[in-house]
Amino acid sequence: MKSVFVLLSALLVSGVSWAQSGFELKRIDTPPQTDAIPLYEPGEIPESNIIERWNLLDRNDGNESRRVRNVTWPTITPVLPAEEDATGLAVIVAPGGAYKVLAIDKEGFDIAKRLAEQGVAAFVLKYRINETPDDESEIMRQIAENAANSGNRSDKKSAKEPAKIEEPRAGADALQALRLIRARASEWGVDPERVGFIGFSAGAMTGLQTVITGKADEQADFLGYIYGPMKSVSVPEYSPPMFSAIAMDDALFSGQGFGIINAWRDAGISVELHAYERGGHGFGAGKPGTTTEGIMDQFMLWLKSRNLLSAQ
Repeated sequence: MKSVFVLLSALLVSGVSWAQSGFELKRIDTPPQTDAIPLYEPGEIPESNIIERWNLLDRNDGNESRRVRNVTWPTITPVLPAEEDATGLAVIVAPGGAYKVLAIDKEGFDIAKRLAEQGVAAFVLKYRINETPDDESEIMRQIAENAANSGNRSDKKSAKEPAKIEEPRAGADALQALRLIRARASEWGVDPERVGFIGFSAGAMTGLQTVITGKADEQADFLGYIYGPMKSVSVPEYSPPMFSAIAMDDALFSGQGFGIINAWRDAGISVELHAYERGGHGFGAGKPGTTTEGIMDQFMLWLKSRNLLSAQ
């Protein structure tokens, strides 16, 4: 648990220590979410008395963005293109946050809006994550305490190892989202054979879960794997083509090599890798002043090269 909170602090402030950043996690009212579509019918998943919380991450630098915690009732929220621009392509957008929070704006709605502007029907996935303390001050206390403990460790090598984080329910929610969108594709003008997935950090890990646990006919039609773990994995031969991106100064995963890329190549599956010089972890649609600013254009070009953007 301690290592997870250290990782959470890094993800909350994108690699800047909590003490230097002086960030605050402020509670805000839960939005109405009138456009959100539940992934399950009542009774299909266990009920919970945990209260979903929405927070505003304030870094005291003029930049604020929302975070969601304690999600127990997963949804997708459509962000659709103008009808005249629609290509029929759909993409599920999965934000990250160490399976403790969801960076619902930076890695969710901001990405979805960029996709919709290019004629892509985007669906922001709010998936189930691990529980955090209800009280924000307790979260901040644990982050501060464990970050300090981590910095004082004598075993620096193991201290740099990313904490193992997992949430099997997230992968199940992602597979359910794929099923739901394909089943209701006509409602959104979507081609059920062109439904892809893009995930960021833990969202990328969630996308990888769908590859590993999903059956051949349940797979996304393509996978955007953005600054997820780079270690090798065993993938089935029916895995979807993958677009992967990471910054070489990513404090969490850049030192792992490119095993996951080789796993795709060894399985004979198409894969494209963008390894940026700078950008850190959590650059979303691009960190100003770095070449990561080109990621969304490069992702769209990759989709175009695979003939996925042509209205059919």
